[in-house]
Amino acid sequence: DNGAMDDPLDIPDHLFQKWMQAAIAAGSKNPKLMVLSTASKEGKPSSRTVFSNKFDKDGVVWYTSYESQKGVELSENPRAALLFYWGELSCQVKVEGSVEKVSEEESEQCFKSRPRGNQIGAIASQQSSVVPGRQYLQDKYKEVEEKFSDGSVIPRPKHWGGYRLKPEVFEFWQAQPPRLADRIRYTLAEVDGSQAWKIDRLAP
Repeated sequence: DNGAMDDPLDIPDHLFQKWMQAAIAAGSKNPKLMVLSTASKEGKPSSRTVFSNKFDKDGVVWYTSYESQKGVELSENPRAALLFYWGELSCQVKVEGSVEKVSEEESEQCFKSRPRGNQIGAIASQQSSVVPGRQYLQDKYKEVEEKFSDGSVIPRPKHWGGYRLKPEVFEFWQAQPPRLADRIRYTLAEVDGSQAWKIDRLAP
């Protein structure tokens, strides 16, 4: 049991954290991986798997190139959906909401904490751009690596930073026999002048 689907918690953040911890305890190799879905200004969707760096009461945070396809789409249409799937638990969580960039300070702090090879890659690779071949990427990486071969601090490129999705909808799904999965949806709504989570059970 991953967390009281018969009697859902009032706050989805808490249920999410409970499921995340259960996934880690169950031996999930990459429990923080998520599918990030964005859409262009014309409404054309695209998805990719990314690593979630942080989840707290303010939302879900990940880091990437602002010049990548997802970065361009988020600049045009700052909304997204995230999907966490944990096969070990036969469950998933979908999170939808608006997206904003994290502060410069947060991006700087994260970049400094990354392995040096990742820092070099962030500068060498113009994410989502067309390249003539893999050798080109390897040459660009080596060029940046040599530039900082003296061990000096590698500065964060301005095109690299974080995004935060501010949840408006959570949907928790858990497989149950006989194909009658549990689905609980939390929707952020205004109640008596303040925001609160509305909880609905959905048919599978």
